[in-house]
Amino acid sequence: MFTVVRAGGTLGSGLTGNGWDGPPFALSTVQRLVSEGPTGLWPGAPAAALYGGMLGLLVLVAVPLALVARMLLGRAGRTKGLAGRRELAAMCPKGIEARARDLRPSLQGRDRLHPDETGNLLGDLSPNGPELRSSYEDVELDLMAPRAGKSTGIAVPRVLRAQGAVLLTSNKSDVYAVTRAERERAGTVWTFDPQGIAHTPRAMWWNLLGECHTIEGARRMAGHFVASVNDDTAKKDFWISAAQNTLTALFLAAARSGTPLHQLLGWLADPADRTPVDLLRDAGLVAMAEQLQGTVRGAVETRDGIYETARQTVSCLLDPEILAWVSPDPALPEFRPDLHVLGEDTLYLLSKDGGGSAAGVIAGLADATMRAGVVAAERMGGRLDPPLTAVLDEAANVCRISDLPDLYSHFGSRGINVVTLLQSYRQGARVWGEVGMDALWSAATIKLLGAGLDDADFVQKISTLVGQHDVRTPTISRGREGTSRSYSYRQEAVLPPDRIRALPKGTALLLATGVKPALIRLRPWYKEPGAAAISAAAKAETAAITERAARRLLPGTEAAGVPGLPGPRGVPGVPLSKPVP
Repeated sequence: MFTVVRAGGTLGSGLTGNGWDGPPFALSTVQRLVSEGPTGLWPGAPAAALYGGMLGLLVLVAVPLALVARMLLGRAGRTKGLAGRRELAAMCPKGIEARARDLRPSLQGRDRLHPDETGNLLGDLSPNGPELRSSYEDVELDLMAPRAGKSTGIAVPRVLRAQGAVLLTSNKSDVYAVTRAERERAGTVWTFDPQGIAHTPRAMWWNLLGECHTIEGARRMAGHFVASVNDDTAKKDFWISAAQNTLTALFLAAARSGTPLHQLLGWLADPADRTPVDLLRDAGLVAMAEQLQGTVRGAVETRDGIYETARQTVSCLLDPEILAWVSPDPALPEFRPDLHVLGEDTLYLLSKDGGGSAAGVIAGLADATMRAGVVAAERMGGRLDPPLTAVLDEAANVCRISDLPDLYSHFGSRGINVVTLLQSYRQGARVWGEVGMDALWSAATIKLLGAGLDDADFVQKISTLVGQHDVRTPTISRGREGTSRSYSYRQEAVLPPDRIRALPKGTALLLATGVKPALIRLRPWYKEPGAAAISAAAKAETAAITERAARRLLPGTEAAGVPGLPGPRGVPGVPLSKPVP
């Protein structure tokens, strides 16, 4: 420190024209500096110049030392064998910006780009950054236990930062409440909430039969309803397959003839009704009509079994509230997937899981939107610009698209950024089967594995994928001739299974195609700039949801803590048993 002070004072004295002669490098100089101050060592020189020289030289010395110390600490804190900044250069800011300019023609010619225009934020490289982003041709699969950061660290940031149209599926209202106000600034917000997850009033409708004018479209729609009740879409017994064939024919007959959905449900209730067979013939679909007629004329026990299975798959449409969301309503705007993917609007698809859920409808609308994105991309020359962001939260519960594993890589090449959020690998295998889940895992170019993965076999496989590294072990030998030291090497897992299972909340293991695994820190939305305004909007939206829930569940009552809920005319409001939070 004395050397820096002496050299800095001499520098300040010389620059102000008071000579470059410094005091002697001795203990007496230190004593004079303490007793007389810098002006006693450099007479005639301004004190400000002396202090400025000392400070400037201190900065010149301290900054490089701090950078070196940070680099050394970063290396010490990083797990050996995992990817670092150099291996992940293509996902760092400069690399991802260059990739975005190649993928998005609309960015050409612009000098500066906002980081969110260059790729999807994944998180910060552990322990000291930089931030990492996936490109707009990557598709993502995230596996994390409940309350491990899927919503706060992935779903919400992905929706808030999206550049184009957004599609979100969920069985909760948390992501909707946080992001709705911000997405309203970008474009129209469409909320498809047939079961009252967010208790939003119906302000739209979607023509379910509009997707069924072709055999392929009708078969896909039937498949979504079948998948909603079939625990393993990779395994279809006779009844499931026959029910899907029957539903395909009925959807096609109704779509081609303009028959409303409630009449289609009537056909299902009466297997002997020949109306759909005649309608298929009138539409020129003779083969489909013959197949349906064969089912109708078959053995009564078989026919009734097929129709009963089909009725179970579409049982959610028996609820008039759900049926209204997918039936034409001239008083409300129609949601058009083909128009949605071309703008910056947001579509929230909310449904409960379990019995009576609208999962088949949710999967059908999500699939229709993403396929509309594929068509739009083909018209644009192969890729959507800006890209479509599809966040399939709770995909295994409310959005069972049976051939999603096959579509995954295709979506990435079309500018449709899909991220599927699951609680575990086994949950996905239960829906798509082991083969289907393996295909989904292989097709995902980005995989994030977060906290709480308790499947021992799966965690062991991940540890094997991460690999091993060499550990040097010293051996000291002592003898008559002195002491000698030798080294041996052994292989050790980079991340043992127990460490993968014990990943802290807010961190994730990143597996990217062609890159060594890396540990990253997720960036929750509430720790980002502007979080205060988003949080305030989220609280307001949550309060509105609570109020709407009270109106729906307790009409004509006065909810304690919820203003604006008067009782019937002439009858005072009746308080709830406990306040609404």
